[in-house]
Amino acid sequence: CQPMKMKWLKHTLFDPDFNRKTSFLRQISFFEGMSRKDFGKLFNILVERTYAPGEVLFQEGDIGRALFILVSGQVELLRKTAHKEIKRIALLEPGDYFGEMSLLDEHPRTATATAVETSKVYLLYKAQLKDIVHSEPRVGVAIMSHLAQLLAVRLHQTLKNPERE
Repeated sequence: CQPMKMKWLKHTLFDPDFNRKTSFLRQISFFEGMSRKDFGKLFNILVERTYAPGEVLFQEGDIGRALFILVSGQVELLRKTAHKEIKRIALLEPGDYFGEMSLLDEHPRTATATAVETSKVYLLYKAQLKDIVHSEPRVGVAIMSHLAQLLAVRLHQTLKNPERE
């Protein structure tokens, strides 16, 4: 077990890619307070993907299965109005994340996400989050705790400012 521990230490201390990813993810509220070791576990489950300009990440109505973390580029979120018009509801920048509700349920997406320019994202799939909750409870609980805080804030905002169309 000692050689595996040394390999992990070498990987996490000297890998510039690991250090770059850790530095980026530390800025995301979902991952606040995580240790370097926790990030090592997290990197095993994050999937990196690049989307071309105009490429759809997901469609409104699709079943959500992953949280998206925007690393580079821009992504717009579009929603159909009651009158079937397409309305931009957000323009996302690096460090933003979206699709977090899919970590809790499998309801249809409430918007369409489209890359405005070449965009790189990290995907955190619900199935992998469930696995990490069981194998690394500290990491899973940290993520789920931040998710609960985010949803509470959004609920309060919605109740204060109901959307009118």
